[in-house]
Amino acid sequence: MLFRRKGKLRKEFDEKLLVQFKHLKQDWLNEKSLLDKSFDPSDEVLCAARLTEAKYFFLFKEAKERKVTLR
Repeated sequence: MLFRRKGKLRKEFDEKLLVQFKHLKQDWLNEKSLLDKSFDPSDEVLCAARLTEAKYFFLFKEAKERKVTLR
């Protein structure tokens, strides 16, 4: 009985991870394209883009470690 709950929780958190991963990927690509189009980006914009990229790659590594696949 306890093991069933563990599997259910794992699936629930894996789904949340995938949703966050997809949203963060879109945000990162948007900021990346904004930087490419920008003539002289400010330091705040550069820091925000780097922060988003770091978050994206953290979730990417977490998904890889948990062996979560995109469906």
